[in-house]
Order: sequence, then C-alpha cells, then structure tokens
Amino acid sequence: MFVFSVKANKPKLIIILCIVVVVLVTAVLLIARHDKPTANDGGISLKASDESERIAFLSQFGWKVKEDPVEVSEIIIPNEFDDTYSAYNEIQKLQDMDLSPYKGEWVKKWVYAVKNYPGYGDDSDCIRATLLVRDGMVIGGDVSSLELDGFTQGFDFPEKTAAETTSAAA
Repeated sequence: MFVFSVKANKPKLIIILCIVVVVLVTAVLLIARHDKPTANDGGISLKASDESERIAFLSQFGWKVKEDPVEVSEIIIPNEFDDTYSAYNEIQKLQDMDLSPYKGEWVKKWVYAVKNYPGYGDDSDCIRATLLVRDGMVIGGDVSSLELDGFTQGFDFPEKTAAETTSAAA
C-alpha cells in the first residue's frame, strides 16, 4: 500500500479547489446541453445569431424574404402547453424540432415577410416566416398566412399553392 502525503498550504488548497469546481461546472453544463439542438441538424444549418444567418436559414428551404424583419420580440415558451401550443409543437416535431426542452424559457422571435410563396405576389405582404431563436440557434418556427382563413405550416417549401391544397381537400 502506498501512502502519499502533501504538505497542505493555503495556495495549494485553493488551486486544487478551483480545479475541482471548474471540472464540476463543465460536467454540469455538458449534461444540461445534451438534449439541445446542434448547429447542423440533418444537413440543415440552424445558426441564427445574426441577420445573414437567419435569412440563410430560411433560404435553405427556398424562401425569399424581405431583409428587414417585420417584428422582433422576446417571448416565453409556456411551462404547460395548451391545445393550441401542443398543435403548434406537433408542427415543430414534424420538422425535427421540439419546443418541449425550452418550456419556461425566453426565446427571441423574428418575423419576416415572405416574397415568394406560391400563388401570392412578391408584394402581397400576407405571408410571414417566424423564427424562434435561442442562443443563436433556430429552435422552431413556421410559415403562415395573415389572411382570415390562413394557414400555418413548417419551413418546407410547398409543392402546391395554399389554394390548390384547400381545393384538393374539399
């Protein structure tokens, strides 16, 4: 058996204590971030820390938007999802995003005017793309219509216009 003794003095104890604290904090942060999305999820870049990254995110799906956002605000993801928010989160899950890990957290909401939705003119100004951003990453969002009988969909560019989809369903 080996016995190792070290003369304990204050500077050595403080340094050892600091190292232990840094290791523990790093471990906790790595575990806490484990279920959050990464910067590149399934070939789609989720980076959204600046204007060019947010516009590039939308362009990955074929969207052309006006460069200046229509709205920028901070919102809180509810701790409990009601029926409406649960349905909205189902749209998120279909596009490999999930708002559940962000319950109770503040996120930034960026809304852009879409210029190229099929069946609408460049200046129709009634189609919006919404990005929910946390720590410079897109965690959710949608493309929607402001019309009275409007729609909300994921980020994928539609193969049919909204009018064609509505008439096919009837």
